[in-house]
Amino acid sequence: MPQTQTAAISRTEPAPPKFGLAEWIDQQTGKLFVLPAVIILLAFAIFPLLISAYLSLIKFKLATGGFSLNYVGLRNFKKLFYGSQQYHLLGTFDAFGIFEWTVFAAALALVAYWFFRFFTGGYFNIPGFIGRLITASLFIALLWLTLATVFGGHPGSLVVTLFYVTVGVSLQFGIGLGLALLCGQAIRGRNAFRIIFFIPLMVTPVGIAYMFRMLADMQRGPLANIWQWFGLGEFSWAADPWSARMVVLTGDTWQWVPFMFIVLLAAVENMPRDQLEAAKIDGAGSWQIFRDITWPSIAPVAATIVLIRLIEAFKIIDLPNVLTNGGPGIATESLTLHSFIAWRTQDLGGSAAVGYTLLFVSTVTCVSFFNFIGQKTRKTEA
Repeated sequence: MPQTQTAAISRTEPAPPKFGLAEWIDQQTGKLFVLPAVIILLAFAIFPLLISAYLSLIKFKLATGGFSLNYVGLRNFKKLFYGSQQYHLLGTFDAFGIFEWTVFAAALALVAYWFFRFFTGGYFNIPGFIGRLITASLFIALLWLTLATVFGGHPGSLVVTLFYVTVGVSLQFGIGLGLALLCGQAIRGRNAFRIIFFIPLMVTPVGIAYMFRMLADMQRGPLANIWQWFGLGEFSWAADPWSARMVVLTGDTWQWVPFMFIVLLAAVENMPRDQLEAAKIDGAGSWQIFRDITWPSIAPVAATIVLIRLIEAFKIIDLPNVLTNGGPGIATESLTLHSFIAWRTQDLGGSAAVGYTLLFVSTVTCVSFFNFIGQKTRKTEA
């Protein structure tokens, strides 16, 4: 009897309502509104990456009635790292001296200690080990390349790009932080200083390059009399590799210091004032206040803007192209300019190979910075 009642009840239950097209569209409204943005992202970001990956594996040739694309595999990459373009990308190497071996051995010891801490810290995991292995391998390879080319050899576009990134971003962050701390004080005319320091960010990179090209003209430029007074009137900075790189670095620093300054100034002005006042009442010095209060407060913001600037620094092209056209020789040529010159000479495969080399180096660098520096800033904030 209970089974019969249960069967009767189940037969009398109403069937679930059937949704029509209008009801389905109403349920999927959120996804449908997001779909155009996803399609645009795939069309303008993912698709060019796939096409450039294909181009890095082919050789482009002009042919009768058009062009031909011949598959060559990894030959474009082999040409960059082992063949005729090795000098252009990696440079020429020189044997290590005592200084180079000392620096390289210290770096190996530091990496070994880093892995030792990872294995004995109690948080070993396979993804973390793979990530650290990639980071350490790239770091050792780039350090060896830098030591082998800068001290005695001739650096290629890869080392020159690393010079712009490491030295440039460090200078820009240091100057921007100093200006932010200065303008964060109660000084007279600080609003005027804020406007003045922010102006370079409003100028286009090409305009900055032409401006520094005129300023660095030691014979007919607006500062020619000053250069001649210092005895530099006959000096051609564009003919010396390191002086040319320093002029490019100076222009890039002048352009990007305002970005660091304006963001760090906002972070400095949003610090907890009660802690600052308490530290001053307790007799803490300026360095103690910066170390224990200011830096922990602005560290997350500082890590974020350095990461953004690292990404942009790897793409530098305007200043070396306008100031020196990559010269003398290839002394000031960045990876982006290297890829552009290869594309301009219709070497599409070589240009794509350089672009993917830049993509790999910049991605590993920025992801490593985010993971390892970001973790420390989060701990500091907590």
